Amino acid sequence: MKTRFHLLLAVAVCLGAASFAAEKPRNIIFILSDDHRWDWLGFMPEAPKFLETPNLDRLAKEGAHLRNAFVSTSLCSPSRASILTGQYMHHHRVVDNQRPEPAGIRFFPEYLRAAGYETAFFGKWHMGHDSDEPRKGFDHWAGFRGQGEYTDPTLNVNGTRRQFKGYSTDVLTDLALEWLRERREKPFFVYLAFKAPHFPFEPAPRHRGRYDKAPVRYPPTMANTEENYVTQPHWVRERRYGIHGVDHMETGRFDNDPVPSFEELFRRYSEAVHTIDENVGRVLKQLDDAGLRDSTLVVYMGDNGFALGEHGFYDKRDAFETSIRVPLLARAPGRIKPGTVVKQMVQNIDIAPTLLEAAGVAQPSKTPRMDGKSFWPLLQGRDVPWRDHILYEYHWEWNFPATPTTFAIRTDRWKYIYYHGLWDKDSFHDLQTDPLERHNLINVPSYQEQIAKLKKQLFDELEKSGALQMPVLRPEGEPLHDRKLSR
Repeated sequence: MKTRFHLLLAVAVCLGAASFAAEKPRNIIFILSDDHRWDWLGFMPEAPKFLETPNLDRLAKEGAHLRNAFVSTSLCSPSRASILTGQYMHHHRVVDNQRPEPAGIRFFPEYLRAAGYETAFFGKWHMGHDSDEPRKGFDHWAGFRGQGEYTDPTLNVNGTRRQFKGYSTDVLTDLALEWLRERREKPFFVYLAFKAPHFPFEPAPRHRGRYDKAPVRYPPTMANTEENYVTQPHWVRERRYGIHGVDHMETGRFDNDPVPSFEELFRRYSEAVHTIDENVGRVLKQLDDAGLRDSTLVVYMGDNGFALGEHGFYDKRDAFETSIRVPLLARAPGRIKPGTVVKQMVQNIDIAPTLLEAAGVAQPSKTPRMDGKSFWPLLQGRDVPWRDHILYEYHWEWNFPATPTTFAIRTDRWKYIYYHGLWDKDSFHDLQTDPLERHNLINVPSYQEQIAKLKKQLFDELEKSGALQMPVLRPEGEPLHDRKLSR
């Protein structure tokens, strides 16, 4: 009897210790790349066969791949603001890349810091082009202005500007690892934001030319054919000839266009992604070496998708799949089962509530309401109620006028897209039978009931959320209005 009592006591102590360990705040590293499209991961069947991303593949193998991850606005500054606030663009009000974040905006790292986390930011902030000043919510800051530079970047490190020799992605990782190697008692949150692979798609010099002999993939919707454009809105074909179109880069001898060939872009983009992967591996190795692997949640994400020839584009902004889908991976040993695949639709607005829940930190009262919801339960394989559609919004930019103001609603199968401010038709796609979005069904009689239903749902939700009050802003920055004449 006495032996049994001691055994039960020992079990109780062990369970209590395990419970205490589970409640201990988890370190978090959030790695954000720029314009990394959803399918450019080596383990993905949709990826080019030559692409090498062993470290991102490792994250998926040892953790979770969120296969249906999307952004609510596919543009650098608004998307990053949505990640940091958990809000749609129409709530956080960062609507373009030209202006800084508005006064009164709140970022989730503020809440982590107030709860006892030590927080650090490295890299691209990009809310406004002109300021690299430290932002609220971070104990340590190393950020650059606007897009920054790929080579020998200048960063504001806690209020002092310093130039660093080397390639940007390497430099930012160096600084993050240096900070991680410092001994600290508090749990930490690291926000590591790369510039790459953003145009001009510059890889580290050691990898430039790595894929020079790799086959270039030409998407079926890239060709300037009737099949690709007969049902699309007119603006889609016209965008081919603008600054982000393939018929703008493939120039004549007198066009004086600085954009390289499509083949050059395709290969350098892939090399830049490989360089990112290499640096993700350096972060994972540091966690292994420091004994922090099991106590650290690592999340990798792209801030936007990117078209590489689809529909004649090399850009984002629009509501096609290549623009709004992003890579999203998460690893948390002991909490996320290796090889997990999350199929539900998640968005960038879900990052803030997810990381707060993972940290065990509640959003403080009297702070701006978040539009997103935590997918932390989904990562752990729990069956919880979830959304059956997502919303998308983009506001026309004076600087890049080829893409109109866009609102969209996407379900697992259907996508309705409304274009505002131009004389053109909307879009409706069946993603099940036409995943390339080549055929716009907006005028097909048999779909009119479904189209009307989604259009009503879209505007009911936008109106209820306050999204229909579109700002008209003073023109700022450089206009890139040039377009080639159609041939």
